[in-house]
Amino acid sequence: MFYRNCRMAVKLLCLCLLLALSCPSWAKQQTCLASASNCDECILSGSECAWCTAPRSNIRCHSLEGLRRAGCRESFMYNPQGTVQVVKNESSTEPADAKALFLQPQELSLHLRPGVSRSFPLTITIPTHQPVSELTLDISNVPAGVNITFSSVTNANPLLVQVNVEAAQCPNESDVSNQNRTGPWSVHITPRGFSLSVKLEITLECQCGCTRNREENSPACSGHGALVCGRCECYESYTGQHCQRDTDSFSSPNEEFCRSGPNAPLCSGRGQCVEGFCECEKRVNPKEFYSGRFCQCSNFDCSYHSNRICGGHGKCECGRCVCDKDWIGEACSCSLETASCMATNQQLCNGRGTCECGTCKCQPPYKGPTCENCPVC
Repeated sequence: MFYRNCRMAVKLLCLCLLLALSCPSWAKQQTCLASASNCDECILSGSECAWCTAPRSNIRCHSLEGLRRAGCRESFMYNPQGTVQVVKNESSTEPADAKALFLQPQELSLHLRPGVSRSFPLTITIPTHQPVSELTLDISNVPAGVNITFSSVTNANPLLVQVNVEAAQCPNESDVSNQNRTGPWSVHITPRGFSLSVKLEITLECQCGCTRNREENSPACSGHGALVCGRCECYESYTGQHCQRDTDSFSSPNEEFCRSGPNAPLCSGRGQCVEGFCECEKRVNPKEFYSGRFCQCSNFDCSYHSNRICGGHGKCECGRCVCDKDWIGEACSCSLETASCMATNQQLCNGRGTCECGTCKCQPPYKGPTCENCPVC
């Protein structure tokens, strides 16, 4: 049974709360599943794993840093961390020396991503006649795989306690013993001997939120599929990364559609012809890739300067550097900036030379960074 009840007693000694854990130990984190076929499979492969929802992305499942290196923008990264929402937070109206226990907040809603801890502060106002060291907390209805720990923040009355909640993993879908696999579950934290308790509504996040936003007949899927979390789910008879191939239209592979010319190599020698369409080879470096109808383009086969492609001042598009603003040249190595050539008289290269790529080319006998030195003048 995935869902079971368990009761745990926590003794508050020397103003420190210790929780005896009786639930299963954490599952060992896995590396991100690069071959994940969907967002759900990706985020469940590890707490550090994120999914890239960009429609044209060549890499989907990786760590946040891995997705950044692959060129996925921050706005396209899906990396849920869970949430804590206070549902009920009433303040006490009793005097400071009241004889009644008071807990604040009284109710919270927690959405947990497995492997990611969420926490919240809990204030416990202890009756003046109740010794602090005798306080015991009972926790009921904790589902299997969920751990709750406490740590004392203050040693005065009222006590301020940090409550940490973490889920180990999502249950296996094959476990049909309980239909309520991901919650919500109602967990209560109750000081022993009192009727007052804090209620936690705990839900596991085992499905990507973006799966609920399906774009049917998406242009990104050639109008033949639904775009879900950036990936195409093709309709019947259509295949391909962008649902671009109709399997009913090809009785056999037609290689001529994969050649840029009569005698050109299939897919420019950089891919495979599958039913008349080129599927480009994948590079070891995920930031490098082939593109184009015939895989004729690449984003890495460009000129280098200072050991950097396009000098670090441009992008490689189809084997050609497209330079950033104020940079020119085959390898974007020449700067159009002229401030470094400006002499003290506000003339470029002192009027005794030309400014080329941010450097003065002086006329003899003038020398120096701005052609202002003349040893024989």
